[in-house]
Amino acid sequence: MLIKECKGYELEKEKSNTSEDFFNRSEVTFFEDGQEKTLHVLYVRYFDELFQEFTPYKQDPVIIQGNTEVYFKDIVALVCLLKNPGLRSRKRLYINSKYEFASYFQDINFNKLPEIILGIQQNKEFELRSPLEFILQSH
Repeated sequence: MLIKECKGYELEKEKSNTSEDFFNRSEVTFFEDGQEKTLHVLYVRYFDELFQEFTPYKQDPVIIQGNTEVYFKDIVALVCLLKNPGLRSRKRLYINSKYEFASYFQDINFNKLPEIILGIQQNKEFELRSPLEFILQSH
């Protein structure tokens, strides 16, 4: 699987009676089996304020590589895909439970995550041989 892009953004209200401004969307675009696919993860924006509880990151941007700043919302979909490779066949994931959200970040090898970001930055893609490379294995 080739990871092409990871990005996230805050949704803005399109109409005054909607609740988009309570949500963030994170996307990971990848190429697999000759097809380009994108996983869209919609989650409650409030979780951005809690990421220190379930990641080693202390502030946003969470990763700084050269001139590139990577914010927490940029990596959410990527982490979900690494943690649950079965999501490759889905287009959308909606998370409104803090417990479910935090579970995706459990056992992620945060020290290796910048490899993906750097690969995309330098080569416009990162070849993911096995998502297990980014999961901490318990002995």
